[in-house]
Order: sequence, then C-alpha cells, then structure tokens
Amino acid sequence: MADSHVDMARLLSFVLFSFWLALPAAAQSVTVFAAASLRGALTEIAQSYPETVTFSFSGSGTLARQIAAGAPADAVVLAHSDWANWLDERGMLVSDSLREVAGGVLVLIGPSEAPSITNPDVKTLIAILNGGRLAMGQRDGVPAGTYAREWLTYIDAWPALTSHIAETDNVRAALALVAVGAAPLGLVYASDALAEPRVRILYTIPSRAHAPIRYPAAAITSAGRAFVAYLTTPDAAAIFAKHGLTP
Repeated sequence: MADSHVDMARLLSFVLFSFWLALPAAAQSVTVFAAASLRGALTEIAQSYPETVTFSFSGSGTLARQIAAGAPADAVVLAHSDWANWLDERGMLVSDSLREVAGGVLVLIGPSEAPSITNPDVKTLIAILNGGRLAMGQRDGVPAGTYAREWLTYIDAWPALTSHIAETDNVRAALALVAVGAAPLGLVYASDALAEPRVRILYTIPSRAHAPIRYPAAAITSAGRAFVAYLTTPDAAAIFAKHGLTP
C-alpha cells in the first residue's frame, strides 16, 4: 500500500511538472520612470517594443529622488542631465548606459483661441496675464521650470514676474492649468503643447535663451539596458520627432 502511495505521488508530480512545461513563457516586462513631457512619445514607442513596458511619469526631480530611495525601476528617462548625473554620482545607474535620446523645444502657450506673440517682453506678458498666473514647472525641481526661468531671466522679466507665476510639480500639470483656463499663459515643451488641443503655441523660445534641452536615459537594472538602447534606434527617433522632439 505504501508503495502505491509513493507511485501515485510520483505520477502526480510528473503530471504537474509536464503541465508547467506546457505553459507559455511569462512575458518579459520592464518598468520605466520617465519625465512627464515624454508621455505621448514613449507610450507610442513602447507599442513596438518586444517586451511589455510599464511607465511611471512625473517630474524629473521627483523620479530621481524616488529611484535613489529604492523605487523599483529598470530604466529612467529624464528631462535634464543634472538629475541623471545626480543619480550616477550615487551609483544608481548601470555603468556606461547613460546616453541622450532626444532634445526638446520650450514654448509659450495660451488658450487655443489666443493670438500669437512676437518677441514677448515683461510688459507684454504682464498685460496678457492681466492678474492671472504664468504656469510653469517648479523652478528648482522640474527641468522645464529651470529652462523657463532661464528664458525669463534672458528677457529681463524674471524679477517682475516672480509674483505672477504658478509653479507645478511637473510640466504636464502646468499644461493642464492653461488647458482648463486656470492660467492664461504657460511655459512647456512643444511636445506637451502638441498633445493638448485646448492650447496653442503663441511663441517658440529661441534655443539661445536657455541651456540646451536634452533627455538623458539610463538603465537602473540590466533589464533596462535593452530599452535604453531601443530609444536610440531610427524608429524611436521618428516617433520622438512626430511628438515635437528633436533627435
């Protein structure tokens, strides 16, 4: 009787093992923390990537601090090299995986019916605001906010406008304030403006007026290295361009 019980247990184990072998292999997945301004482009790029990609979008400073605190990410794509370097200095990035994958353009936006602006200065901006707020990313934690402050400083408008600014945790939040009519003007990336039909670009900020806008990407784990490499392919570059980003 004991032998029959052993034989039955062995048979059951063999059946279960055979069933397990017959199951399809679990899909590989990669978790990517990415700057909010890349939502449209990266979501489309992920559709042609051979593995499942899960994104967490937010401001670059917020994402960098989350990764440094141990958040489970395989790769990161930020909107400023300072935050990428900050992570690298803390040993959070896979060696030699850091690379620039796209560039950006800063624009001044308003409601969809607003007229374009030619060479805006402090008086023009204050007049258009008319007591309202200029929406932009937080000046010290959100790259788009840093670039915005640099442009406002470049046109000698920063001191006069500091009391007229609504700072947000990420650039998409600044976009939303203009889209819903809570702010008459905003400073965002062209990629953001193109993704929101309720706003239009009133003025494109000259690249000389701020530091170059670059999107660095890096692997956090070995699983993220292939995705970072994929972001440098011609197919990915075409999608970046489609969404208002530069190679």
